[in-house]
Amino acid sequence: MPGHIGIDRELEKLGKMSPEGYHAGLHIRFVAPLITVSTYRQEWVDHYTARGYALRDPMIAWGFSTEGSARWSALGIPDPFGILDEAAGFGLRYGCVVSRGPLSSRTIVGCSRSDREYDDDEIAAIGDVVTRLHAITEPPEKLTHAQKEALRLIAAGNRHAAAAAKLDISESALKARLTAARARLMARTTAEAIQRAQENRLI
Repeated sequence: MPGHIGIDRELEKLGKMSPEGYHAGLHIRFVAPLITVSTYRQEWVDHYTARGYALRDPMIAWGFSTEGSARWSALGIPDPFGILDEAAGFGLRYGCVVSRGPLSSRTIVGCSRSDREYDDDEIAAIGDVVTRLHAITEPPEKLTHAQKEALRLIAAGNRHAAAAAKLDISESALKARLTAARARLMARTTAEAIQRAQENRLI
């Protein structure tokens, strides 16, 4: 799918600039991101998740309060739980955060390395990647009536043949509608497309 090829290409660039991994929350709406990608060490992810740090993370707090880019060491946000110090213990000693988009659909990406601070050019390059990721993952504002009908029927538990019969179309025509809906929603599966359509109140 062309959309995914572009996303994967940008994520690959992000990975090369993040020796200790990155975490990307793309289009955060109603608290949850539309797409989440993380390459941080699993031990850190487990440690972070078990302690509910997402609600206390100074990087995330900065990302919601500011649209721009900054080194973790220059956030100026209180870290009473010592999350950044704990991250350093897992190899995430230096990092930067990039925040893009309106508060109603904010993208926040954190990148990390263990050897040194990111320089200005590197942060600018990461910012460019995040800007492109935010743009190419912009959720659609609408689906066609045919796409909505197809997704609704599958969401209701109908198999392809039954859904096609209810719409009085061929099964191949139904599959074409579902494929088009997945492409518009940048979803890899129909189940993912249904979830995104529901989250964005499109069905």
